[in-house]
Amino acid sequence: MNRAISNMPTLGAAIRHEWQLDPHWLTVNHGSFGATPRVVTAAQDAWRRRLEEQPSRFMRRVLPGALRQAAIQLGEFVGANGDDVAFVENATVGCNAVLRSLRFQPSDEILVLGHVYGAVRNTVLYIAERSGARVVEASLPFPKPDADAIVASVASALTPRTRLAVLDHITSSTALVLPIERLAALCHAAGALVLVDGAHGPGQVGLDVPSVGADWYVGNCHKWLMSPKGCAFLWARRDRQEHLHPVTISHGFNKGFLAEFDWTGTRDPSAFLAIDAAIDFHTRLGGPALRSRNVELAAAGASHLAARLGTEVGASGDLAAAMAVIRLPVGGPATEERALVLRERLLDAGSDAPLHAQAGAIWLRISAQAYNELADYEKLGDLVARMVKQHG
Repeated sequence: MNRAISNMPTLGAAIRHEWQLDPHWLTVNHGSFGATPRVVTAAQDAWRRRLEEQPSRFMRRVLPGALRQAAIQLGEFVGANGDDVAFVENATVGCNAVLRSLRFQPSDEILVLGHVYGAVRNTVLYIAERSGARVVEASLPFPKPDADAIVASVASALTPRTRLAVLDHITSSTALVLPIERLAALCHAAGALVLVDGAHGPGQVGLDVPSVGADWYVGNCHKWLMSPKGCAFLWARRDRQEHLHPVTISHGFNKGFLAEFDWTGTRDPSAFLAIDAAIDFHTRLGGPALRSRNVELAAAGASHLAARLGTEVGASGDLAAAMAVIRLPVGGPATEERALVLRERLLDAGSDAPLHAQAGAIWLRISAQAYNELADYEKLGDLVARMVKQHG
């Protein structure tokens, strides 16, 4: 471990009491839904109480300013101007807002990556079905890809008809940290707009959203930044805001980016307003040093699992962060249906980690957060080895 990490607060099991995690459950899947610390849920509860003391006064006089202040604080964390940041419930909602705001023609192509998140793929298919646009999928080299090969794969899928490229910052099923700045520049050079699905970005990797070079960037806060569930953001480049609309059209229609997104109807805004508590907690645990520690722990956990199972890790180096995937030593068909069955077996054994079919194999995804330590992956290795022996 480097010096910055050694000076951090003691993490792992020693800090697990900061969360409400079930002590009898092996939690190694922070990436799917996150885990909100007690201090952050307390901040959310305080906002809820304030709202319910007098809902009408809160919604009219408190919420508008509080929401914008929260956006400013989040913007500072991700390197953006708060006026370019709108809150949404999750990254899928943000991607839907962008995709549904664009008008496609039958001659247009929408580029997605072969490892695109399933819900976003479905949204693209929905839009294409109604517009007549064509969906083009860029296959990514896997396992053990390198950045140049990824860029080359995307370049080969771009055509003069590519209207929009939907790019993952960190892929969900394979945990690849893509060379997103290079990909965005490549797509813009080809004349395509760029939407980045950064569902796993904030809090897992250092982030300066404008420097990514996208037209739109969507990120979850409830995952690696550990905000309450239902807190995500949509950043839009200033010149891409005019015709951008939320999924739910409400009173702010055609009154501007923030007017439309800040009010889409009555909803509980407490998850958004507690973002400052989440940022403070992330910072207290080390901020950049915490992120580096989590990357190192994920790599160590993945290495142990690969050795324990006699297989391989999907990616390493600059293409890996606080998640990793390990190939399972199972025979037979490598299908999503089989992966789901095996995941249920893991749930029955007292743990959970996503399993996905990719490149002719089934891969196990692990996550490393502040409450994890190497012993967690040692326990997971024993569980998975037994599962493979019984059901592989």
